[in-house]
Amino acid sequence: MSMNNRFCFITNDVETTSILHHELRDETGKIVLEQGMPRLLDLYDEFGIKATFFYTGYIANLYPEVVKMAHERGHEIASHGYSHKVKNAFDVLSEQKIREHLFRSKNTLEQIIGEEVISFRAPALRVKKSISLALLETGFLIDSSVASQRIDMFLSFGVKHKLNWFRAPRGIYFTKAEDIYSRGNSELLEIPVSSVLLPYIGTFMRISPLIMNLIRTSLNLESKITGRHINFLTHPNEFIDETPIDSLNTTRRTKNYISYILGDLLRHRLKVKNLGEKAIPLFRKELEYLNNKQYNFKRCKDVYETYKLKRNASERST
Repeated sequence: MSMNNRFCFITNDVETTSILHHELRDETGKIVLEQGMPRLLDLYDEFGIKATFFYTGYIANLYPEVVKMAHERGHEIASHGYSHKVKNAFDVLSEQKIREHLFRSKNTLEQIIGEEVISFRAPALRVKKSISLALLETGFLIDSSVASQRIDMFLSFGVKHKLNWFRAPRGIYFTKAEDIYSRGNSELLEIPVSSVLLPYIGTFMRISPLIMNLIRTSLNLESKITGRHINFLTHPNEFIDETPIDSLNTTRRTKNYISYILGDLLRHRLKVKNLGEKAIPLFRKELEYLNNKQYNFKRCKDVYETYKLKRNASERST
């Protein structure tokens, strides 16, 4: 694959999570609408980037304009499930509830933009192996909930299922209907979040320039050799300025003490660095790097037919 045909996806998860307050807050959704989204959209315009925005149905219902403003600028509107509550994670919901949440989130977004929504990412990347079939049955064709060979899952919830990241393909692949972590013949296309042990995400961009430099350099080398995509994950709520609180009063979201220490307390301490306006120049640096390396910025839905044609051609030649 030539250098200028390498795909880069800038993906954004849009929700009411307050990183500073460590909880879901309707007030944070309003600040995302008024600060986070405009800052990101202006930055993407500066580089001529069309990105993918994954919205929870909850924030879409609460503030429909947060969806419309990205759609009007040509970005892809995608689903981030309906709720970002830990109890509604897609690795703990029943099969029936999974389908209900998928359908509800998809329908909410489609009613707002008047177009079909085909891409999905689970909140906190928490999915079961079997979710491929549920996604296909509810009209989704693309998923981006897998982070291949990422090892920091022990600092988050859903470790049991996230251990499957170790065996997932690193490149873009069609999944098995019964196993989203494996290459197969279903119609669901997986676009993994990029990682080199640690993920290529906004959190590490903000907490450690050294770590970020190692991640981006390694991913670029891998892409140069193999032609694999790069998928950077960030959140508009990383680019908002909220009123500080006593960070020692971290909200506890689980009864398990170890999960609380790793998934709540320690993770929260790391994630609050360089929030708001201070994150903009850091993100601009990432986009400048990718732009200078001549990556072809794509929305998730832009590559589906390309990979479908590749698979069909491969099947005909065998």
